[in-house]
Amino acid sequence: MQIEFLGTGAGSPGKFRNVSSLALRLLDEINSVWLFDVGEGTQHQILRSTIRPRKIDKIFISHLHGDHIFGLPGLLSSRSFQGGNGPLDIYGPKGIKEYVNVSLKVSESRLAYRIIFHELPNSTDGLIFEDPKFSVYAAPLDHRITSFGYRVVEHDHPGELMVDRLAKLQIPSGPIYGRLKRGEVVKLADGRTIDGKQMIGPAQPGRIVTIIGDTRKTENAARLAEHADVLVHESTFGKGENKLAKSYFHSTNMQAAAIAKRAGVKMLLLNHISARYTGRMAYDLEKQAQTIFPNTKVVKDFDVVDVPFNK
Repeated sequence: MQIEFLGTGAGSPGKFRNVSSLALRLLDEINSVWLFDVGEGTQHQILRSTIRPRKIDKIFISHLHGDHIFGLPGLLSSRSFQGGNGPLDIYGPKGIKEYVNVSLKVSESRLAYRIIFHELPNSTDGLIFEDPKFSVYAAPLDHRITSFGYRVVEHDHPGELMVDRLAKLQIPSGPIYGRLKRGEVVKLADGRTIDGKQMIGPAQPGRIVTIIGDTRKTENAARLAEHADVLVHESTFGKGENKLAKSYFHSTNMQAAAIAKRAGVKMLLLNHISARYTGRMAYDLEKQAQTIFPNTKVVKDFDVVDVPFNK
């Protein structure tokens, strides 16, 4: 599981930061890529990465401001020409279906695949997607328009077969190990009966990634972030700019750090950086936030962050 940042800027594209988009790379887990927001130029950013558009089968939109959706029609069209024939799910606030359909209709674009829209009611607060390996939760944030935060939860992995213990019991390797791994009760040639469930170690807890887009400081951000392995949080403003952040319905780096600390997350990635913060100033945002939450990083375009298992 990896997070690749395709755009980390706020408002409009800049020389060093494109507008909002990130990819959750789940290639090893389910051979899939999920996008969160698709700002203008996202498909150009993808060309500079190893992401293949045909692997993208889910897109989650936080809100309908242009810097988060203007890249969507182009990406959807290009996906058709790059082998993307499978259906694609788009989750987001009410209005995302109309925006996409009007864009495609006016441009007379024809897609080689079906789009399945999931427009989330403003009151959405809970599970919005689940398959055998992942669950996704959403909750409303506090922005000028309807905006959602997302929490991706990987289901626990089954425990490993305790091979060392089996060796000590002089249980021969082979098909028997496979049966024990499945939790079966196996009767050995010497008459012993072995319960596979007692030969499997504890389950490996799944990983949690929380993505908080444009918002004021809000209780729902902390709830979505609880015990996350990685929290991606907007940081449009810096230390001492609480009034500006509140006025423009955004957050500061210090507010994001406080949420990370309170929620008990393992890593905080500051995203959605204002164009005012360039070079050393962006580094200062990071250092300021680290006084509250040490494991903080300000991300930049094309950063790839591994989300490791907890040992």
